[in-house]
Amino acid sequence: MGRHAGIRLALAAALALTGMQAAGQPAPPPAARPARSESGTFRQFVQDLWPDAKAAGISRGSFEEAFRGLEPDPRVAALTRKQGEFSRPISAYVTGAVSTARINQGRALAERWRDALARVEGAYGVPGEVILAIWASESGYGAASGDFDTIRSLATLATVGTRKDFFRGELIAALRILEEDHLARAELKGSWAGAMGQPQFMPSSFLAHAVDGDGDGRRDIWRSVPDVLASIGHFMARSGWKADLPWGVEVRLPEGLDLAVHDRDLAAWAKLGVSRADGRALPRAGLGRLFLPAGIEGPAFILTDNWEAIRAYNTSDAYALAIGLLSDRIAGSPPLRQAWPSTPALDGDDRREVHRRLADLGFYGGLTDGKFGAQTRDAVRRFQISRGLLPDGYADRAVLDALRR
Repeated sequence: MGRHAGIRLALAAALALTGMQAAGQPAPPPAARPARSESGTFRQFVQDLWPDAKAAGISRGSFEEAFRGLEPDPRVAALTRKQGEFSRPISAYVTGAVSTARINQGRALAERWRDALARVEGAYGVPGEVILAIWASESGYGAASGDFDTIRSLATLATVGTRKDFFRGELIAALRILEEDHLARAELKGSWAGAMGQPQFMPSSFLAHAVDGDGDGRRDIWRSVPDVLASIGHFMARSGWKADLPWGVEVRLPEGLDLAVHDRDLAAWAKLGVSRADGRALPRAGLGRLFLPAGIEGPAFILTDNWEAIRAYNTSDAYALAIGLLSDRIAGSPPLRQAWPSTPALDGDDRREVHRRLADLGFYGGLTDGKFGAQTRDAVRRFQISRGLLPDGYADRAVLDALRR
């Protein structure tokens, strides 16, 4: 989703910058009976979990009800082994996420839930269109929140894969939801990765950020739209959203702008001749980061601190950009002024090679998994500067060719 939150965080953010699924989860493979050895390991895991659950305030009765007759979910285990190629360009994801249908539905829902959104914005300072954009991206405005058994999914993920400790903690948080919120066991549903309800909160994020928005005494992110809207607003406020700033703005760059420096005060960008694409003035205070998601030939953005508040929900840059642009369109802004370039993106193998070669040259110290983000852009920029190339931070075929030389 808070590291989550909308975490889907870890697993969904990993899926995010491929083609990134927006609202739905990956299609699960056909179900199969778990092997006898898997069942034995699973039962031992549940037995070993009880002391930690008890220490977290879970009653024995709630614990036994949660795990009665439960077996690991082979669909979830299979999905942990699926690897995305992370080759889809950011432009393709954003174009799909900021669709005409999604914009129109968001505007209709903004009118329908105007009073509830006004209350949330008054309480947390987060614009209603931003909340609607996140709601759309997480569950298609509530249409696709997932029907996996959350306890079963988390228990399975806590016994397989590479992030067992993370999911063990989330499983205990899910048990606390049953214990403290008196939610019926059968109602605890979500994605295959454990993200729950219409805002796709991980259990720990539910405990920290879910809000009773309709005043009925419950935090129901599965059925209550006011609770969903208030919970997203609360999460964003706690993640550092600043009410006096946009998430970012599309900008036009002056000829000859020095691209070696991508972080400046907003006032400094204005003095250098950077202007908003819509002709309005840049925000006057705060830091701004130049973001060229498709290189110098594509749209250019100045990002504010609110960009990181969106990324707290999902760490993918493609996700954050889609949220920002969709929220602008819901609010009535026109499409991007600068078109996306038509140059083909690097495929998964090429992206991993970029990481390996940058690492070998000492420019990059992260995972060589082909998942590009701010750390990769900074590394590419340093490499470009070292070779006398235009330092836009964008890894394209020319950068890969230069790395190979």
